[in-house]
Amino acid sequence: MAQTNTTLQRIGMKHGAGGRSMRLLIEQVLVDRTSPIANVMDDGAAIPLGDEWLILTTDSHVIHPLVFPGGDIGRLAVAGTVNDLAMMGATEPLGLTCGLILEEGFPLDDLKTIRSSMERTCTEAGAPIVSGDTKVMGRGEVDGLVLNTTGVGIARRVVRDSGLKPGDLLIVTGTLGDHGIAVMAARHQLDLGGALQSDVAPLNSLIRAALLAGGDGITAMKDPTRGGAASALHEMAEKSGVGIQLDERALPVRDEVRAAAELLGLDPLMIANEGKALLGVHPDAADIVLRAVRAHPLGRDAAVIGVCSGELRGSVVLDTGFGRRLLTEPDGELLPRIC
Repeated sequence: MAQTNTTLQRIGMKHGAGGRSMRLLIEQVLVDRTSPIANVMDDGAAIPLGDEWLILTTDSHVIHPLVFPGGDIGRLAVAGTVNDLAMMGATEPLGLTCGLILEEGFPLDDLKTIRSSMERTCTEAGAPIVSGDTKVMGRGEVDGLVLNTTGVGIARRVVRDSGLKPGDLLIVTGTLGDHGIAVMAARHQLDLGGALQSDVAPLNSLIRAALLAGGDGITAMKDPTRGGAASALHEMAEKSGVGIQLDERALPVRDEVRAAAELLGLDPLMIANEGKALLGVHPDAADIVLRAVRAHPLGRDAAVIGVCSGELRGSVVLDTGFGRRLLTEPDGELLPRIC
């Protein structure tokens, strides 16, 4: 049952961790009802600009630990904002802003390291930081460092996460669960074996290649961050008014991630990713898009994982090979403070 403003009295961790509770909070409290741009509830705003669209997105980043296998909060902030732009078709960022909230006593050397990481990721994405701000809080008033990044770009065509149609195929651009498992292992100092690494990366060049190959055949895009692929797919299905059937056997998951998830009793579909995208593709364009994605270094493990239908609209069904079951939408991230 959906929450209402009368039942929501206090904010919990789940309201900032992806999934249904976060969406309900945004819809009920934060959305500007007078703005048709905000009410679309995409990863950014699409503002008409002549024959093109100005795409504007913002995100705040909190993660513990600040440095984790495969990345750090600086790379996460830049990549996350670039990816939100790319998911709406803006693969050529014009620029980013960066706001830092620091705890008094934060080590300057650590800040310089994070800044260097941001610079490298900006170069990788072709997304310069053009403006910024810094605030300092007292000890214990903020946990180390919070980063906010805002990005702006131009799109010739807006690709929304609500454009799926019955018959469309779903492509994931790589393996699932890498980021969440790597961060969990680092945070709790778990020796899970294998080389667990976050997948955090800017995806705009990958998405550019996919759009050049597929054109209008790409009907929807979303990056499965907080709440994992399960949350993203539920949101896409609900907004598009379609049902989604996933083939569990087709889901790409690294062996070490699968083993760690099984040990911890977790589902890779519900674990955060920071360098993957879900693409809705018309069946006529699926082969050419898949080839283009697999030709990119970040898309070598891409796979077709499901199909959309007109049945069970708003639901996601998982075909295990032995039967089918409804995939539950997560109510928040399994591991809070992850992006």
